[in-house]
Amino acid sequence: MATNFSKALVVQPGHKVHLRKFDPGDTLGWGKGHRTKASLEKAIEKLDKLQYLLYADHKHALLVVVQGLDAAGKDGTIRHVMAGVNPQGCRVTSFKPPSAEEAAHDFLWRVHKAVPPVGDIGIFNRSHYEDVLVVRVHNMVPKEVWSERYEQINRFEEILQENNVRILKFFLHISKEEQKKRFMERMDDPEKRWKISQADFDERKFWDDYTEAYEDVLTRCSRKHAPWFVIPADKKWFRNLAVSHIIVETLEEMHLKFPPPSIDVKNLKWR
Repeated sequence: MATNFSKALVVQPGHKVHLRKFDPGDTLGWGKGHRTKASLEKAIEKLDKLQYLLYADHKHALLVVVQGLDAAGKDGTIRHVMAGVNPQGCRVTSFKPPSAEEAAHDFLWRVHKAVPPVGDIGIFNRSHYEDVLVVRVHNMVPKEVWSERYEQINRFEEILQENNVRILKFFLHISKEEQKKRFMERMDDPEKRWKISQADFDERKFWDDYTEAYEDVLTRCSRKHAPWFVIPADKKWFRNLAVSHIIVETLEEMHLKFPPPSIDVKNLKWR
């Protein structure tokens, strides 16, 4: 099955997003099995080679933003999709509540510091979008403040793109029922209970508010140079398949090349 995951799952710029129209259980016709497993393994193998080429080319960076509600699979996606890459050229940044120093600056200050240098892949586990998501839902700043941030984020990402940072943004879309199922599985697994907190269950009360906030993010901040992708995430195997293929498709589009050698290898002399 030939599927262009990028085209199938991208949020087209200028289109109003209604998440009720996106099925969290969609698999684009793929089924769980040997063929899907083989496709994922091939994509991860390609990603390893493309990361090496990205580093050698040393002209571009790739920034991958992973967002989603609790238990959507942010950690799992990063762990499975990036399993084969060289850790020397890939850095994961998890954005927690800002420190006192970070809070004393503009909300993008700490984010810009974490942008990957040329040749590297950077992954944001949560990101600058928290400042128009959790901040909005919980009224941490006035509406007149967070409502200005969409265009500030767009301009920030334009600056990155103009400086050869390619941006991919993934919203891991799960259903409320699937989230509850995963919470219960964590509670039943002694090795995963540590991940559960009362706050996880409390946040479920704001499900509709988060849905509305994400719809605005996806509508207002999906641009050609920094697209959002809605990844159906109820099925973990499809989530990993889709994200891996989109990253590979994007790196292939960048037409990366090995640089010429810095010396004339034909004239090298052994001593």
